[in-house]
Amino acid sequence: MLAPHVGTPGALLPMLHALQETFGCIDESAVPLLADTLNLSRAEVHGVIGFYHDFRRTRPGRHIIKVCRAEACQAVGAESLLDHVRRSLRVDDGGTTADDAFTLQVVYCLGNCALGPAVMIDETLHGRVTPARFDTLAAEQREGAP
Repeated sequence: MLAPHVGTPGALLPMLHALQETFGCIDESAVPLLADTLNLSRAEVHGVIGFYHDFRRTRPGRHIIKVCRAEACQAVGAESLLDHVRRSLRVDDGGTTADDAFTLQVVYCLGNCALGPAVMIDETLHGRVTPARFDTLAAEQREGAP
């Protein structure tokens, strides 16, 4: 998984993506391996992982919920929706529910500005999400609906 990237310029990012795609996160034990392989310091590897918000240090829930907090979504109720999502799932930003069903991520644009507030569940984008609609979407995911 990592071998195809060795020797290519900027190999760290594709390696990190490959690790996360395979294992769901970047485990701490991967840092020294990456540093040694790419002749980087561990601090450099940690710096890249920390800089890019999509890299995770712990395994996420089965579903990733992203709630947009960009200005356009805030103007149409994203903050109250986000408060509802936190209460409903009983998690803070970046947290995973006790049953490992959901991980909540707060993002700053999903590119759905005209249809805010926007929420992405896994790879599916939803617009004009109200608290009631969020509850329906989350229930469908828990039940395994498409």
